[in-house]
Amino acid sequence: MLSLGYELLTRRSELVAIQTLDLNRQPKGTLRVLIKKSKADPLGAGRLGFTSRETTRMVDEWLAWRGPGIEFLFCPIYQGVPINRSISTTSVKRLIKTAAKQSGLSGEAAEQFSAHSLRVGAAHELLNRGFDAAAIMRAGGWKSINTLSRYLETAEHNVWE
Repeated sequence: MLSLGYELLTRRSELVAIQTLDLNRQPKGTLRVLIKKSKADPLGAGRLGFTSRETTRMVDEWLAWRGPGIEFLFCPIYQGVPINRSISTTSVKRLIKTAAKQSGLSGEAAEQFSAHSLRVGAAHELLNRGFDAAAIMRAGGWKSINTLSRYLETAEHNVWE
């Protein structure tokens, strides 16, 4: 879930709204994902996001474990059984903080992470990998360069390297 949210630059509400039918397998072993719900998309036009092969592999493992017949990609698990509804946005927030703690960060540092950290961190990585503002805006669904600028204002990016 975290890898998918990171690569799609999703808000937590967008991540929990993804349905299994929104996944489209690509010939090169990646996924094209329709992100239908967004606070920046009042008309519901949606946007497309794409994954790496590694994230596709993790999604496939999750789907194999979760099994068929579940509408939402990420669902709650109760006593080892998947429940046919979406997980809550609060669950995403808790999972991110838990993952940060399990990675070895101190409790205080881990508490600084939020669901938005996926979106911010991915935008920073794309900038550092040399993608231009238009590509980053497209990947994250931003309509305004001003909004993207706020996400990237703390990025450590040496333009001279």
